[in-house]
Amino acid sequence: MKNNFIQRAVTGIIFVTVLVGCTLAGPIPFCILFALISALTIHEFGNLLSKTGEVQINKPISMLAGIFLFLGFAYLGIQPGQMGILSPYLLLMIYLIISELYLKRKNPVHNWAFTMMSQIYIALPFALLNVLAFHTSETGTSTEFNPILPLSIFIFNWVNDSGAYCTGMLFGKHRLFERISPKKSWEGSIGGGVFSILAAVIMSHFFPILSMPMWIGLGLTVVLFGTWGDLTESLLKRTLGIKDSGNILPGHGGMLDRFDSTLMAVPAAVVYLYFITSL
Repeated sequence: MKNNFIQRAVTGIIFVTVLVGCTLAGPIPFCILFALISALTIHEFGNLLSKTGEVQINKPISMLAGIFLFLGFAYLGIQPGQMGILSPYLLLMIYLIISELYLKRKNPVHNWAFTMMSQIYIALPFALLNVLAFHTSETGTSTEFNPILPLSIFIFNWVNDSGAYCTGMLFGKHRLFERISPKKSWEGSIGGGVFSILAAVIMSHFFPILSMPMWIGLGLTVVLFGTWGDLTESLLKRTLGIKDSGNILPGHGGMLDRFDSTLMAVPAAVVYLYFITSL
């Protein structure tokens, strides 16, 4: 038990340090890190599906597509309107569809479906981090990289997870979604939301790029959709009959285990921010 705790703690510290450090270091480390994370998560997703014996997606090309999509969105953040940058991604997706004509695999329809899911469920949410990271300057003539909004998604998720765990351990009695995740409670979820609101208030003080109500709304959006993201991955693992999505992060499982909340929270945060800025 003690060794497992130490392992989890060391892995967690390294994980947070690398993620925060690369995000704050600038656009190049940010893009390299999350393009790599996107590819590794797609690879892990493909490994999980291959264990069923019913699905076999082209992992190398799907990973390459995820990298192109992330870097394409990053380029669009720097040079808005240059949609031609996504041409390689579109060609890869066309290849993934057409190639099933020649591979003679057991169930090409399932392969198509889960290949597309790897892009919608994993690649697109990671690519949308660029929408949060790159902003048009006040003059409207250029764009600039601001790490605070993408980093805030992870901060709110971490605060929510920690707050929900502590509150759930102390007060949790009513199961949130027992069929999918027996350990989660309504009390824990509410506690995580309260801690996230406090984190949003602190963020508004140090980073006034959003007003306090906007920060609180963003925090609650991340909490709500992050919880759904966690439950979605739990449903996937329960359906496949596995405990952890992988073992790349000792003591913490796989990439999907670490970024399950992010995969739902990022698209929701983008929609939320587009909505409030259009009012």
